[in-house]
Amino acid sequence: MSHTIPVIDRFRGCLLGGATGDALGAPVEFMRRADILRRFGQAGITTFAPGYDYPGAITDDTQMTLFTAEGLLTAWLGDGDTGAATARSYLGWLRTQHEWPYEPLLAAIEPAGWLWQQPELHHRRAPGMTCLTALMAMPELGVPADNHSKGCGGVMRAAPVGLYAWAQRWSPAQTLATGTALAALTHGHRSGTLTAGVLAVLIQALCDGMTLPAALARAKPLLQAEAGHEETLYALAAAARYAASDLEPAQAVARLGEGWVAEEALAIAVYCALIAADLRAGVILAVNHDGDSDSTGAIAGNLLGALHGVQAIPAEWLTPLELRRVIDAVANDLYATRDGDKNAGKSGVFYGDGVGYGTASTAQLQRSSLVKRVMSPAFRPGTGKRRTVSGLFRR
Repeated sequence: MSHTIPVIDRFRGCLLGGATGDALGAPVEFMRRADILRRFGQAGITTFAPGYDYPGAITDDTQMTLFTAEGLLTAWLGDGDTGAATARSYLGWLRTQHEWPYEPLLAAIEPAGWLWQQPELHHRRAPGMTCLTALMAMPELGVPADNHSKGCGGVMRAAPVGLYAWAQRWSPAQTLATGTALAALTHGHRSGTLTAGVLAVLIQALCDGMTLPAALARAKPLLQAEAGHEETLYALAAAARYAASDLEPAQAVARLGEGWVAEEALAIAVYCALIAADLRAGVILAVNHDGDSDSTGAIAGNLLGALHGVQAIPAEWLTPLELRRVIDAVANDLYATRDGDKNAGKSGVFYGDGVGYGTASTAQLQRSSLVKRVMSPAFRPGTGKRRTVSGLFRR
């Protein structure tokens, strides 16, 4: 193990690395590799290009990652129920996408929190149909989705679970269980949920200073003990096998799949992280392929950021990244929960009302940007028409 990288830098690297991978992959998400190389040259896309609105724009992957973190932080400030708190946060994300949950749940999500107040998060960036429809159909807060989807929308947002698990000193088994359960809020297939649990275990292990092979070894027996683990285990084994071979990287990624389904997305990201010399090389490899480039780039960025720390992220990616300060603030606040004292934690980041959700006193916590619920009247129920779902059929 190597503990030379401060853990806070691993937290920041994980979330910011994931966001940069997301933003790099966004412009090429629906392109074939041949078309990517034709447009960007033989190295593929290596710098931000216009995808959504402007270069450096994030997608639904990073949006939902932030709302996952919000749910965990809300649970930490409250009764510890990560399932209900994260479900509430996901329904808040659903509202930013101009969709509506089951009417009896509207009261559970009003008013909305600090993330809701970030206007950039109200942009639709090709949200996954599974996530949208599952949240719209959720009958009670925290009830698992009733579908058979194994799209990558559950795993792409799971990195904060591993960070929170490290801060709370959870066992790897509890980390796997929580990551799996939170993915099950939208995805019903075991491959769509266990992959999220595995990613959380890997992130937690990397924050412990483990190498990625050691982290995979920690996760493997936990995964094998779960029903329905076969597809995920097979995909991860293939990733490790290709990483140890002389197979040309682009061919290896192609053999692992396109990343639209969860086990393929995780396997591609793990493979890229295993063979990459640094974060930049791994993320570039993870996005230049046929398929779900932003999700594979995001997961690879999560892994490599936790492994190498925030300093490994190229400045030319980090500087123009959309919502960089918000993402960094959330990483700091997840780290602040490690002390276990809700009245003493301090993130060092302060928001619009002058108080962060990890600051000094109970009274302040009640006024914090996360707990203090503020909703713009423009988004209240009944003030606008419900929009039809226009997300692409993925995730």
